[in-house]
Amino acid sequence: MMKEINFDMDGTIANLYGEENWLNDLINERTTPYENAKPMLNMNSLARILNRLIANGYSINIISWTSKNGTKEYNARVETAKKNWIAKHLKSVKFTAIKVIPYGEPKQNHGNGILFDDEEQNRKNWNGIAYDEKNIIKILKEM
Repeated sequence: MMKEINFDMDGTIANLYGEENWLNDLINERTTPYENAKPMLNMNSLARILNRLIANGYSINIISWTSKNGTKEYNARVETAKKNWIAKHLKSVKFTAIKVIPYGEPKQNHGNGILFDDEEQNRKNWNGIAYDEKNIIKILKEM
């Protein structure tokens, strides 16, 4: 297996769906929910584990979708908001790649190894091992 770990963001490490009026904001092309989403796990613990894995030769990536029906301009702002969120919450982690791809595009075309993703279809279609958003820290600690 490749030494590669990939993370979805929304619903996996960033609680986008916990933001009040998130869907209305996305429909109205506001990036506020992406910017204000609370972390879904302890980011300090996650950063320590990811930095250890990087030191042991792992590539660490983000593979996240843009908004479902967003315009090109809005999706560019969504990408910026997601990258800023990562920089704020996981600033010590040097990601190999942060890929914000069009909504619905197969994630398996953008990575290998391990995927953490809350979307069941993404996990089913993945090229390697895929986990949901539960127990991320526990799984990574065992690596």
